[in-house]
Amino acid sequence: MFCSHHITFGNVLHRILFFLGLTFFVVAVSLPQANAAQGKRQVVKVSKVSKNMVVAKRKVSRTFGTVRRKSVVRAEAVPMRPSFGQIAGLHGAQDALDLKSSVALVIDQDTSEVLFSKNDQAVLPIASLTKLMTGLVVSEARLPMNDVITISQADVDTEKGSSSRLKVGTELTRGELLHLALMSSENRAAHALGRTFPGGLPVFVGLMNAKAQAIGMNDTNYAEPTGLSSKNQSSARDLAKLVNIAYGDPTLRELSTSPAHQVAVGSQTLQYNNTNRLVKNPSWDIGLQKTGYISEAGQCLVMQTKVAGRKLIMVFLDSAGKLSRLGDAERVRRWVESIPSAKSSLVPLAGAATGGVLATVR
Repeated sequence: MFCSHHITFGNVLHRILFFLGLTFFVVAVSLPQANAAQGKRQVVKVSKVSKNMVVAKRKVSRTFGTVRRKSVVRAEAVPMRPSFGQIAGLHGAQDALDLKSSVALVIDQDTSEVLFSKNDQAVLPIASLTKLMTGLVVSEARLPMNDVITISQADVDTEKGSSSRLKVGTELTRGELLHLALMSSENRAAHALGRTFPGGLPVFVGLMNAKAQAIGMNDTNYAEPTGLSSKNQSSARDLAKLVNIAYGDPTLRELSTSPAHQVAVGSQTLQYNNTNRLVKNPSWDIGLQKTGYISEAGQCLVMQTKVAGRKLIMVFLDSAGKLSRLGDAERVRRWVESIPSAKSSLVPLAGAATGGVLATVR
């Protein structure tokens, strides 16, 4: 009996020990794998965090880069070059109309009566007023206006570095180039007209000066056909003579007062407008006009116009602002319209010592 119970208890104990050993073995084997899995998950999490940190750093760098690109570098303002008139002190001259132009002249075209004068004998650069003589020489030469002219590298401005929409290689007729030169003051157009003139540019400039002498422009000199050179110089009295002669040419009258014009350049159509906005103003009756500007000359304007039934020639040189030359023309027009019909008399005004300022008062 004793032996039977002892054997049964031994079997039970053996099984218990076997079960505990098996359980311990399973746990021992599983624990490293679980730790390894946990470690892997932690590594993955760390990797994700590291990656996010890298992305965040990249975003920060890009943000800082954007800020740097948006920063504005301010250059020091470059003072404008004074005009010849300013250097000569012509702006010190006072006049009854308080004009902003240092030189002005208003003449009755029919009677040659000087209605208003301010520093009219001063010889100054005339900028693109030059193109009026360029147009006169081309028109009087009676060259075929349908001839096609190609803009070349020689027509590119090296004097002032001005821009142009007429690229090298552009082909336009002589008539179109003349239109753009007179209406919108196109420099490459004017230069091409002189360059392709029979005999070339030297012959053309020689004819410009010869024509000036022929019509009594004794204070005038032309160095090239665009007006970009400050060596192109004249006086208000001389320019009034040029306007009077040019007004007699129907082509110059029509082209210089054209409000706008389109030209086909390759597959493009270029829109050009008149540089003188007064031609679109219904209160003005303008028969001929030309504007001009380079820093040495200031803002310039010449016109033939009709005011209060009178045909007038107006010349304004060396105006201080872009719109002030037009403002001066408006002041003169209002003044002429206000003049009574009594007999005129020439009366000196204040400031005559700096250039001889005179005005006709009726």
